[in-house]
Amino acid sequence: MAKTAVAKNAGYFTPKTFKFLRDLEANNDRDWFLANKERYEADAKDPFLRFIADFSGPLEKINRHFIADPRPNGGSMMRIYRDIRFSKNKSPYKTWMAAHFYHSEAPDDSASPAFYLHIDRDHCFAAGGMWHPDPAALKKIRDSIVNRSAAWKTVLNSKVAVGGEVGSRPPKGYKADHPYIEDIKRKDFVASSQFKMNEVCAPDFLKQYAAACKAMSPLMKFLTEAVGLEW
Repeated sequence: MAKTAVAKNAGYFTPKTFKFLRDLEANNDRDWFLANKERYEADAKDPFLRFIADFSGPLEKINRHFIADPRPNGGSMMRIYRDIRFSKNKSPYKTWMAAHFYHSEAPDDSASPAFYLHIDRDHCFAAGGMWHPDPAALKKIRDSIVNRSAAWKTVLNSKVAVGGEVGSRPPKGYKADHPYIEDIKRKDFVASSQFKMNEVCAPDFLKQYAAACKAMSPLMKFLTEAVGLEW
């Protein structure tokens, strides 16, 4: 990680972060990226890794089983390199940055819930839950809604707005007249909170992101327990 001076009470991200992402979108090729790698590290990668490291404390207060791992490789920060093996889009780099904070006992990305942070040129948000869970995990969630309806009602009463794709028909094996059939039909179980660029660049963004994650805790608790992990 490149060493950069950080002013006291400064935020993590700056307009330079977003300028780099816009420039990358306009120049998405290896030669440009290598020529601007110092910008990437100083304005994007290093601030994000510092954010992840500092989020470890607030995340532990939300739930001690979820991990903020600031390692530059294999940690919470997602790679900027795109997997283009099976894609018609051969642009080598993502034009956004993201981090995911998984359960320490999570078997893999699609089988357990996570907190998520997405920073884009004009679309930044916090999220929590499960996006496209694998079939086994999806069945566990649906069964948990049926068998633990009171717990699911607690999620809904918490005012967490659950989003994502919803199937057109009740899945096989579930009663069409179940009071929560619209939720059982879900293919995603995600809550999110949007942020503007000036909010992401503000000194208190870490606090605001932690508050957003805390607000998603009722959904995260239900999903974590539904897939058999400890909350």
